[in-house]
Amino acid sequence: MSSLLQFEKRKYVFALIAICIILTYIVRLFFLQIMSTEYKRYANNNAFLNKTLYPARGSIYDRKGKLLVFNQPAYDVLFVPRQVTHLDTMALCKALSISKAYFVDRMKEVKDRRHNPGFSNFTPQSFMTQLSPEEVGVFHEKLFYFPGFYVQRRFVRKYTYNVAAHLLGNIGEVSPREVKKDPYYISGDFIGKQGIEKQYETILRGEKGSEILLRDAHGRIQGKYEEGAFDVAPVHGKDLSLGLDIELQLLGERLMKNKIGSIVAIEPSTGEILCMVSSPTFNPNSLVGHMRSRNYRKLQQDHQKPLLNRSIMGTYPPGSTFKTAQGLVYLNEGIITKDTQFPCSHGFTYGSLHVGCHAHPAPLSLIPAIGTSCNSYFCWGLFRMIGSNKYRSPSDALTIWKDDMVSMGFGYRLGIDLPGEKRGFIPNAAYYNSIYRGSWNGLTIISIAIGQGEILLTPLQIANLGATIANRGSYITPHVVHAVKDQSLDSLYTTKKTTSISPRYYEDIIDGMRLAVTGGTCRRANLPDIEVCGKTGTAQNRGHDHSVFMGFAPKTNPKISVAVYVENGGYGAVYGVPIGALLMEQYLKGTLSEKSIELAEQISNRTIYYGDEKR
Repeated sequence: MSSLLQFEKRKYVFALIAICIILTYIVRLFFLQIMSTEYKRYANNNAFLNKTLYPARGSIYDRKGKLLVFNQPAYDVLFVPRQVTHLDTMALCKALSISKAYFVDRMKEVKDRRHNPGFSNFTPQSFMTQLSPEEVGVFHEKLFYFPGFYVQRRFVRKYTYNVAAHLLGNIGEVSPREVKKDPYYISGDFIGKQGIEKQYETILRGEKGSEILLRDAHGRIQGKYEEGAFDVAPVHGKDLSLGLDIELQLLGERLMKNKIGSIVAIEPSTGEILCMVSSPTFNPNSLVGHMRSRNYRKLQQDHQKPLLNRSIMGTYPPGSTFKTAQGLVYLNEGIITKDTQFPCSHGFTYGSLHVGCHAHPAPLSLIPAIGTSCNSYFCWGLFRMIGSNKYRSPSDALTIWKDDMVSMGFGYRLGIDLPGEKRGFIPNAAYYNSIYRGSWNGLTIISIAIGQGEILLTPLQIANLGATIANRGSYITPHVVHAVKDQSLDSLYTTKKTTSISPRYYEDIIDGMRLAVTGGTCRRANLPDIEVCGKTGTAQNRGHDHSVFMGFAPKTNPKISVAVYVENGGYGAVYGVPIGALLMEQYLKGTLSEKSIELAEQISNRTIYYGDEKR
């Protein structure tokens, strides 16, 4: 009886164990088939290939409809790690013209989650990108030898002209940080890295599509799943039209060859950028394709910093071009009238302080002071303003001065539609109080009267000053893009901004700038049949002075404002003025005269040496 009882108990124990085993299998199968997506993804990847269809990026045109940037086909080699079996590594390397060392390093990089946080054995991974049809041709013929690998078509950028690299920008492979920031991207995708390509990335990139392909048991593609019923077509990126005049850009870059500096030209009535040169520059096509990384490193290592967009990132003392802004403030604040005269005995002298000046008739009033670029006149104006009885203290006077300067677009970013713009620097009372412990006056800071000392502007801000004067006291935020297909521009680039300066004072400054061209420091800009208004600048530097020019034309109904900044170029009349005049002539007349063509050739062939090199 006891043995029978024991048998009964054992039977229940075995039954319980069997039930537990069965339940364990059921739960495990439920988890694998229902809850877990990993094995489902593996099964799907064996049966299907989910292929991303990349859209063509939007094309870019200049103001006359000339094509600047377009697309050409390129090919990426991708692979699904879980499907790579029995791989003949040497045959693969030979087909792709790569070394085994490259293959090993690339595989390690792809599987390293620090560099590739989206890595999965079941999803496509990028192996090589942006191969030309010729480069991928041999591999494509032998693709069936390499299970798990496939080729994907996409587009790369092509630049019609080898100019405007800083403005147009370029695209490159997304970084892990960019992938984290925007779920649109996955590792191996490309994104705008600089210039217009970066600023208008979401407009230019379009929208990805997808395609589901069927595989057989050997991984070979058999066609579309359900005849493409579940495919999604990619959406082409939107085209951009720029305000840029490519002929003007070509001339500007030729004139700045073997020089360091910038040219910025603006259409005053719209704020559109007509030309933006940063020198030295580089060929934008060098940053296309799988050689991009190598070429980018070379540019990064160049001591002349060709990747730096000096037009918006370079901050410089504006020199005497700033005297036009000073004159406007003095007039607006009642410090002077256009007839106020100041002495100039080879410069401004007060006690032991002396600021030198070149020879010219004296005393003189505002208009001839601008025409001859008299240092003394504007030093006396600042000295009088900072010490004026109409303000409670020098700090209050400087605050008014700075507010007027800020209204003219200085001291802060203008807001151009390009990444990386710098703000420059306009000092305020707090700045001087911290330096001089509250003990300072007009003499202490006299160098800012002539655009030296702490004053720093970008070439873009100098060009915008010219546009603001041309408009008699207003400007539209400078911008590169003229129109986006089927979309309105940001209101920032269509809204007029007005300075704190009364419009009536601008005519006096304009008369001074016209006098500078007809009989003053800008005589080399005196063009037949064009009323050019200009102002030179010779910005002091530890080495050779910088050559600066700011001007616009014609005097009535202006069409172009130009700023030229040539580092170590000497007097403003040496490089700044003739370069500015050539750009105005080209834009307004559509061509250069024979004499101007000869001058352009001479300037283009000149080289300015820097540092310890011979000049």
